[in-house]
Amino acid sequence: MRVQLCTVGRLRASPERDLIRDYLDRFAKQGRALALGPASEIEVEDKKNLGMEAEAQLLSRAIPPGALICTLDERGQVMSSPEFAAQLGRWRDSGRQDLAFVIGGADGIHPDLRAKADFSISFGRMVWPHMLVRVMLAEQLYRAATILAGGPYHRL
Repeated sequence: MRVQLCTVGRLRASPERDLIRDYLDRFAKQGRALALGPASEIEVEDKKNLGMEAEAQLLSRAIPPGALICTLDERGQVMSSPEFAAQLGRWRDSGRQDLAFVIGGADGIHPDLRAKADFSISFGRMVWPHMLVRVMLAEQLYRAATILAGGPYHRL
């Protein structure tokens, strides 16, 4: 199952960019034997600052046709890492070829796009900068793959 991180905003060269690349590379290597990955980023940019609705349209075009859609949203389900790994495994086993994680801009994800989501995850009740959410999601994808593989990275 291919994984896409569909995000608002372009992340330039930075420590966050380096972390995302590292974790997505690790995920690709660990996930290959598990039929997970590779993971890629699709960045969209509302250059005219038209707001959430314009961002939602750009994000909708970035989501692969037929993909399972999971939003990252403060209203989403809070999960432990093992629960997230189990969910990722269920999604993989459902037969879908693509999984799109959607990360909105500063104002969040437009309600119409949120309504189209199959699932929604929250990294807690705090609001996080989108660049850190990308890092945390990339790390959790790698962690989930190691959990599913029975690897030592995740320790309870």
